[in-house]
Formats: sequence, structure tokens, C-alpha cells
Amino acid sequence: MTSSEDFAAYIAGLPRVLSGAAALFRDAGGRVLLVEPNYREGWALPGGTIESDDGETPRQGARRETLEEIGLDRAIGRLLAVDWVYMPTWPPLVAYLYDGGVLTEDDFKAIRLQEEELLSWRLVEREELAEYLPGALGRRVLAALEVLAEGAGTAELENGHRVG
Repeated sequence: MTSSEDFAAYIAGLPRVLSGAAALFRDAGGRVLLVEPNYREGWALPGGTIESDDGETPRQGARRETLEEIGLDRAIGRLLAVDWVYMPTWPPLVAYLYDGGVLTEDDFKAIRLQEEELLSWRLVEREELAEYLPGALGRRVLAALEVLAEGAGTAELENGHRVG
């Protein structure tokens, strides 16, 4: 084999890691915008898989997914959290969570759900987030809200728990 064939075989043998990106949108009262997928139980944030095969960055993925899922084409704010999520039955996931900002009444009126994937949306108080977002996702959102309250920084997480 040539060295380029060796390198290609090496790359093909590396572990697979999934990557996803989402945006954290809030209203003026601090409630968090959640969406209800139709392909699984529970609630989520607007976001999804990063199309890295096309060269998409996490930030671009969060913006694209926001446009696709809720019809809002908005600049994505700063990175609030990065979470390494490991589950024995799935490849590891690196989840990026960006600040989507505070939406106005006009923004909420402009929301158009992607009917192929979403059933509904709602605003949820911080105290109720764990009921709607169990596990690592709920902890990730709470950590991101803490980062917003602190005014700076990014939360480094493993399965939704702060590290570092």
C-alpha cells in the first residue's frame, strides 16, 4: 500500500463521533423555547445534526437547523456550552449549544414549525426544564442559563455535568 492508502485506512479506522448544534432561545421573562419532535418522545431545543460532510460548522448547523425547524433565520450568538455525551448504545456525541437570544412577540408570531419533524413548541420556565428535558440535555440547558447569568464564558460539560 502507498502511504496515502495507509493514511486513508487509518482515518477509516478512527472512532466515530456524532456532532450536533442547537440554539437556546428565550422570551423577555427568561422562559426557554422548546420544540416537540414527532419522531421520538419528549422535548428538545431547535437544533440537530451538523452536516460536517458538507463542511458545515457547528454555528452554521445551529443556524440552519433553526431556520429549518422553526422558520427563523437569525444570527446565532456566542457558544454557551459544549457537552461530551456518552451512552453505551450510541457513538459519543459532541453537542454545541449557542445563544439564540431573546425573542420578541413578533418573532414568536413568525415561528413556522417544520411539519416533517415537529408537532409543537412552547415556552418553559427554568424551574420546569427538568420535567421537559431529562438527563444530559436538561443539565446542558441549565448550565447554559448559568453561563448567560454570569455574563461570560462557556460551560465545558460531560454528560451535562460541568468539568474543568
